[in-house]
Amino acid sequence: MKINQYIDHTNIRKESKKQDIINTCNEAKEYQFRGVCVRPNFVKLAANELRGSGVKTVVLIDDPIGDSSHEERLRIATKAVLDGADDLDIVINVVDVKHEKWGKIEKDLKAICKLHDTKVIIASGMLTDSEIAKVSSIVKKAGAICVKTATDKDPLENREISEKAKHLKIMRENAPGLLIKASGNIKTLKDVKAMIKAGADIIGSSSGVSIMKELKK
Repeated sequence: MKINQYIDHTNIRKESKKQDIINTCNEAKEYQFRGVCVRPNFVKLAANELRGSGVKTVVLIDDPIGDSSHEERLRIATKAVLDGADDLDIVINVVDVKHEKWGKIEKDLKAICKLHDTKVIIASGMLTDSEIAKVSSIVKKAGAICVKTATDKDPLENREISEKAKHLKIMRENAPGLLIKASGNIKTLKDVKAMIKAGADIIGSSSGVSIMKELKK
């Protein structure tokens, strides 16, 4: 098991500056992580820093609850692709989920998934088990490559790892064939191993370097 190849090394802090993103990209290249996840304003920078390294540029779109208009989401996603994003990590509209606007959700996601490889963040820590099942099936229908648990705003903490593991199982059962990404307060090697055991194909974490250092202890 090559832990580094599971990790999307994440820097989505709103206070991050150019040099912070460069540092994150350098760490990702050093450890050969799967990708680097940044906010839309840093996609072009990250893509330039990572060019030729084999590390993907991943962009977080419309956090924390995906409640921007469809037009705005599409605009941000389109620009991210033009700026060099390899993966679009977009948050599902959690408000629409709570109001069971399934058709609206699917239409929104389909248009975005047509742009590029898309991982849909369902904010699983905010949802019931039945909502997780429903939206996972919609994500598959929409044409995404991956269904993802949460962002850094996940109300579940890393000590609630067993609950996250249950979410992964529901997601896999209802979106068969899609990649599964676990993220949100995954901070230790123990957390990562638990998520992989539960079925995660990708791990989103801002603690990638410390996790890799744990491996050497």
